[in-house]
Amino acid sequence: MTRCFLRFVLFFASTAAFAAEPADWLLSARWVVPMDASRRIIENGAVAVKSGSIVAVGTRVELAKRFTPKQTFHRADAILMPGLINTHTHAAMSLFRGIADDMRLQDWLEKFIFPAEARNVTADFVRWGTRLAALEMVLGGTTTFTDMYYFEEVVAEAAKEAGLRGVLGQTIIGFPVPDAKTPADGLARTEAFLKRFANDPLIVPAVAPHALYTNSDETLRNCRALADRYKAPLLIHLSETKRENDDIGAKRGKSPTAVLDEIGVLDGRTLGAHGVWLDDADLAILKRRGTGIAHCPSSNMKLASGIAPVVKMLALGIPVGLGPDGPAGSNNDFSMFEEMDLAAKLAKVSTNDPQSVSAQKSLEMATIDGARALGMDTLIGSLEPGKHADLIFVRTNAAHAVPLYNAYSQLAYALKANDVSDVMVNGRWIVRARIPQTLNPSIVLAKAREYQQRILASLKP
Repeated sequence: MTRCFLRFVLFFASTAAFAAEPADWLLSARWVVPMDASRRIIENGAVAVKSGSIVAVGTRVELAKRFTPKQTFHRADAILMPGLINTHTHAAMSLFRGIADDMRLQDWLEKFIFPAEARNVTADFVRWGTRLAALEMVLGGTTTFTDMYYFEEVVAEAAKEAGLRGVLGQTIIGFPVPDAKTPADGLARTEAFLKRFANDPLIVPAVAPHALYTNSDETLRNCRALADRYKAPLLIHLSETKRENDDIGAKRGKSPTAVLDEIGVLDGRTLGAHGVWLDDADLAILKRRGTGIAHCPSSNMKLASGIAPVVKMLALGIPVGLGPDGPAGSNNDFSMFEEMDLAAKLAKVSTNDPQSVSAQKSLEMATIDGARALGMDTLIGSLEPGKHADLIFVRTNAAHAVPLYNAYSQLAYALKANDVSDVMVNGRWIVRARIPQTLNPSIVLAKAREYQQRILASLKP
């Protein structure tokens, strides 16, 4: 009888092991916040990863029975959640951090940034500036960033080196800039960029006309045509300042949004950055065209640009993501945790309604809604089977993180970028226990200080 029972136990154990599904990783934490349609929070949850993709999300007990992983990783004091999605920035401008602050946008651009860029921006500058930005972003839990700058192929190389996902737009602008003397040159560079990074596992190449006020209608139409030809997104600054709206209104008799719509720029996959001075008619156009918006609360506040009508956008179902903008005068860091906090609070104080943008909604803007704004919500933005394994662990054992009653509130209002402990992109670890796995901080920081001296010398009369 005993021998028969042992045979049965051994047979059952071997059958169960044979039936278990293989996985590369079984990741688990005290809480899993998937940001899926149910907006559930899974206590003692887990995520199974195979070949760079998520294959299952559930409780730790359930997934441990279902999978035989090659490796396991557990943080008992952490939240496991999707990586944060930055929908608007200028990464290489990290090397201009703090060069000129407390100014209005046009003065900042015309008196400081454009001259500084003309004297300093090269492919090497962009490479090291992007490395510096990437170092900060990965340590702060950003797994996808959306960029507009020059030498964007170099930004892409640096992003891939860091293991970051990027929606990267080659800037096209109506005056000579470091990588293109004319808009035609910019368009040619953009097409080469689109061809080079087509179907890349990490890089989505984009067309990025700077703004309506810095490009001709012809150039903007050419940008739209190029984006459509390569099925690429188009990124553009939109109604960032009152001056922009007033100048275009006086010249064209219409808002920037109405002009862009009239000339066909919004007729396709588009992301508009800022959208501070959008009126109801503009919002109706954006809703109709399916245009996404990158909300940049820190930048809009710091430059005194105004308060974007985010509550109205959300009510209309316009996809709204978050972005820190460039770290020079418009914002001095890349913290998406800061943007989440400010997005909720700025909406509350501007509407006198504490429920206007909740903690949960601000987290949605930093994850799944940001993915929607980019047209990538089937690939990233939540922890769901079939999506890329872009995820982060956020520690909850610091004084400012205890006690924890609601994970959404803690993430939006209490936790900080430096609470991120581990980061995975496409199934690859790029941060482990706050140690970058793909970048050497000492080398990156030393080079940034070297560039600081060069920039200071270039600005002397």
